[in-house]
Amino acid sequence: MTQEMEMNEAQAPSDSAHSVSAPPTLQHLKEIASLIETGAYAKEVRRILRSVRLTIMLRKNLKASTLSAFLNFALSPGSDAHVKLSSYLPMEDEGDMDVDTASSTVQVPATYSLPEIEIFCYLLVLIFLIDQKRYDEAKACSSASITRLKSINRRTVDVLASRIYFYYSYSHELTNSLSEIRGNLLALHRMATLRHDELGQETLLNLLLRNYLHYNFYDQAEKLRSMVLRLEAHSNPQFCRYMFYLGKITTIQLEYTNAKESLLQAARKAPKAARGFRIQCNKWAIIVRLLLGEIPERTVFMQKGMKKALTPYFELTNAVRIGDLELFRSVADKFSTTFSSDRTNNLIVRLRHNVIRTGLRNISISYSRISLPDVAKKLRLDSSNPVADAESIVAKAIRDGAIDATIDHVNGWMISKETGDIYSTNEPQIAFHSRIVFCLNMHNEAVKALRFPPNSHKEKESAEKRRERQQQEQELANHIAEEEDDDF
Repeated sequence: MTQEMEMNEAQAPSDSAHSVSAPPTLQHLKEIASLIETGAYAKEVRRILRSVRLTIMLRKNLKASTLSAFLNFALSPGSDAHVKLSSYLPMEDEGDMDVDTASSTVQVPATYSLPEIEIFCYLLVLIFLIDQKRYDEAKACSSASITRLKSINRRTVDVLASRIYFYYSYSHELTNSLSEIRGNLLALHRMATLRHDELGQETLLNLLLRNYLHYNFYDQAEKLRSMVLRLEAHSNPQFCRYMFYLGKITTIQLEYTNAKESLLQAARKAPKAARGFRIQCNKWAIIVRLLLGEIPERTVFMQKGMKKALTPYFELTNAVRIGDLELFRSVADKFSTTFSSDRTNNLIVRLRHNVIRTGLRNISISYSRISLPDVAKKLRLDSSNPVADAESIVAKAIRDGAIDATIDHVNGWMISKETGDIYSTNEPQIAFHSRIVFCLNMHNEAVKALRFPPNSHKEKESAEKRRERQQQEQELANHIAEEEDDDF
């Protein structure tokens, strides 16, 4: 689960940051602060989004000396925020000073008075503390930033606030104290709803679901999810997380069809950079498909970067496909530690019935008539009365429609009926229908995701304006693509 939570930490390539011609880290932070200032005054959330993305690219280069110099540049010395944030940074050493801090002493501090800049400083220090594994100090810093956020009601702060919410929950998860903030998260979600902070609502809903699922409170998570009004997705990462949590909840509630759709959608929409999250989605999706009686394709287990992580589930799938109960037990015991860490142990226990049913189906196809003791022997039932168990298993499989056979109770036989032509049934029609529905849903989602320039249908444009518009559309498309990758 920690892999999934850390998908926000996926870094963009930072080779340019180490090149000789690249500006120093402090200069980068000053440019980001200027970008935030421009976005705040112009009320352009897009610029704030870009500043967050640039900050994530710089996090590997953050040092205490650099952050201290930036705090002196951005905040008024002696202010509450400056004093609090400076207390989390160690004292500067002469050997640890960055090259950029030495050159910054000549410059006059800007000293912004915008709340966006103040929250940005909280975010920088919080990221630095988590990267330095100073989790207790990160908890205190995140709590202080949440207290400050409660007094700010500006839509240009919402993007920065959503990141603060994430690291607030993450720092408490790293210290095994998630239960302490559940009430606070609920209050923050209520506050975001009253302020019409849609991105904050998305983020906090996912954090609350994660909080409940961390302690296996699936009923409470489902009650919260069903009562909260789900808005149109504003962030692809948050939408992917929501679908993943929804898939886990519906899996526990035995709604395997809905769970499969949610988990596969989360894995499909997640960017390739979020490898840990996609691995978690695929693990749960594999178990759900096995519970539905499906066998995942081999290509699912051979995806790039996932082969080693999905090996236990590949062997488990092979045992279910063969219908070998003994092999299933040995695989479950061999990888019990992996299944426990993935929290899929309870689901694998449910798979035992599927293994028996698959083995029984293979026996029914192979034999037109077979005695019940031989059925028990082939299924490798280890109970005290295997023949009686085999009889009840066969009767249940016949009632559920898993096999087409009858039981001769007098002679103790299972008599299989002749296999008919599947193309004379409705099975092909159902398969084609499911594929058509999937394609139509994907088309509808693509249409909803289209973006159009305002008032494009009201005025005719010249060739020059058309070129400018096309250039802006291309820049916007590149910006959206970068944003979706970097948010993970």
